Amino acid sequence: MEGKQLGVISLTEALAEAAKSGLDLVEVSPTAAPPVCRIMDYGKFRYQQSKKTQVSKKSQTTVQVKEIRLRPKTEEHDLQVKIKHVRKFLEQHNKVKISMMFRGREIAYTEIGRKIMEDMKNDLADGAVIDQQPRLEGRNMIMILSPKK
Repeated sequence: MEGKQLGVISLTEALAEAAKSGLDLVEVSPTAAPPVCRIMDYGKFRYQQSKKTQVSKKSQTTVQVKEIRLRPKTEEHDLQVKIKHVRKFLEQHNKVKISMMFRGREIAYTEIGRKIMEDMKNDLADGAVIDQQPRLEGRNMIMILSPKK
């Protein structure tokens, strides 16, 4: 019975054939006209499907979004340390969200924040692609980078 095609038969005939061989009638391709069914052990079929999904999940790589937070008053050395962290995240094939937080009256100095973001963007241009340009969202300026492929 294994692998043998029976052709186009009625549902009752197919169910009788499956019962005669002690197996299940499994619909493999419901969108086809007529629908394609197989006579097989359904438990074994489900087990094989779960194994396939496990293997495909194992081979998938998940991209995380790492966040680096800055302030307009962040000093040059601290910025260089943060740039090193961004490079490390990009080497690990993660996206990086750079957030510039403005507190209180600092919101008046968005140009300083924009300049810092532009400098970071220029420093990271060799290993990163800009997904989202620096943009002010409320009291935060956000830029998103992803690794070059």
